[in-house]
Amino acid sequence: MLAKRPNVGRLLAGMVVVCCMVVAMAGTATARKAPLDPQAYVKYYVVTSEYQGQPENLTAIATRFLGSGERSAEIYNLNAGRVQPDGASLTDPARLNRGWYLVLPWDAVGEGVTYGQIPSEPNKPTTSPRPSGTAKPGTAPTSATSPPPATSPSPSRSPGQSPSPSGTGSTAGCTAVAGSSSRSDWAQLRLAIDGAWDLSRGNGVMVAVLDSGVDGRIEQLSGRVTVGADVTVGNGRGDTDCLGTGTAMASIIAANTGIQQTPVGLAPDATVLPVRMVGRSGTARPTDAANAIEVAVSAGASVVALGSHVDLSAPAVAASLTTALNHDVVVVAGAPTKPVTLPAASEPKATGALLLVGGVGADNKLVEEYQPDAVEVVAPGADVLGIGPGKAGTLSYSGTRFAVAFVAGQAALVRAAYPELNATQIEERIRDTADALGDQTPDGRYGAGMINPAVSLARTLEGEQPTGAGSSGGSGGGGGMATLVLIGVALLGGGAFLALGLHRRRAYS
Repeated sequence: MLAKRPNVGRLLAGMVVVCCMVVAMAGTATARKAPLDPQAYVKYYVVTSEYQGQPENLTAIATRFLGSGERSAEIYNLNAGRVQPDGASLTDPARLNRGWYLVLPWDAVGEGVTYGQIPSEPNKPTTSPRPSGTAKPGTAPTSATSPPPATSPSPSRSPGQSPSPSGTGSTAGCTAVAGSSSRSDWAQLRLAIDGAWDLSRGNGVMVAVLDSGVDGRIEQLSGRVTVGADVTVGNGRGDTDCLGTGTAMASIIAANTGIQQTPVGLAPDATVLPVRMVGRSGTARPTDAANAIEVAVSAGASVVALGSHVDLSAPAVAASLTTALNHDVVVVAGAPTKPVTLPAASEPKATGALLLVGGVGADNKLVEEYQPDAVEVVAPGADVLGIGPGKAGTLSYSGTRFAVAFVAGQAALVRAAYPELNATQIEERIRDTADALGDQTPDGRYGAGMINPAVSLARTLEGEQPTGAGSSGGSGGGGGMATLVLIGVALLGGGAFLALGLHRRRAYS
């Protein structure tokens, strides 16, 4: 009888091994990434044989283009497992082959960085990097073999740092948007913003602001603004602003709560990605607006706030919005003031959402004449406090774009609090928790009503089923891993029970 006990131990050990293999397989399954869309517009770099006499490696590339070698992991994660022109793929950060295309984070800048679609033909790189222009969507990206002259921006910094804006932010010839010096914090008081912060402050959510850029130097936005992009020139930075409207929008979204006597943002821990699509003259081209949307999505923004210069009826803009809606992105835009056919996602299982906003004053009067039944929710949009660029300080602004900023800030709060929800569910939660205005709900003028950030975080909504990346049924593979782990545990438990039964029968036989 005693001689047979090792068999029981071997059986249990075998079950443990099986369980561990199941868990390992689950981990491998979750680690797989979807292949990069070959039609996506990204920033990339063509690996050369050497740089300054040394073989290329990810740490050196991250230092050159991102300002810190510690960000090499970001480059690795964007490229690991992707098949390169020579048929190989990235497995060792210290070993890069000449001619590889490395996808870079959006805030990468420097000589050799190209923006566009990664070429499908094998590249023939030179032995040392040269300046390459930044191509806009719709134009062929510049290859590394025959680049045009380009300026060399200073190395960018990570979103957690406060970058120093480059010369692209010169105010020469700038037509600034006027803001009133009168102060009324009715908007912040009515929304009771601080009531939401016990549940969420927007941490980990990137909000793209598509307008005139954002002044990253002002104290209230310190450490919250990435370098961004300037699509009006193709290779500039977005963290400067001479018009002021983009900075005011960003302050409504994410201004610091620790500075006295200044308005605070709805989501003070969110990160702002500034995408400048408006020139110094204050005019915008539909192609720039379309490019700005593509840039925001490619950069990983999960909330996109569209300034008033974005024309939803422009075909190029509609096409870019379709791309955004095919991703899990909440796009917040002003409700149209003229008839327009709104874009929709082209993929059946897409979860993106377009949320149309109207602006109101303290008296609930709409700031513009929106199309009937076009408004989904309203938010403060008249005489609201925002922070101007440079030393302008706190100013009062009016316009639909500032209502858009309030809703974008709320979307950041909800995304941070409920990472398992997709963009469509975020939109529904914002609508379903709004405070009704008008004669009926939804109302033809006010939609679902005035947004309520605190309630949108605290209320339990009937029938809401988590389907985002953080849920068990999401696309991130978490549900599959949980199932495999449970199977492994069941196998282990069943094996132990069987072994114990065999042991007892033999003990009493």
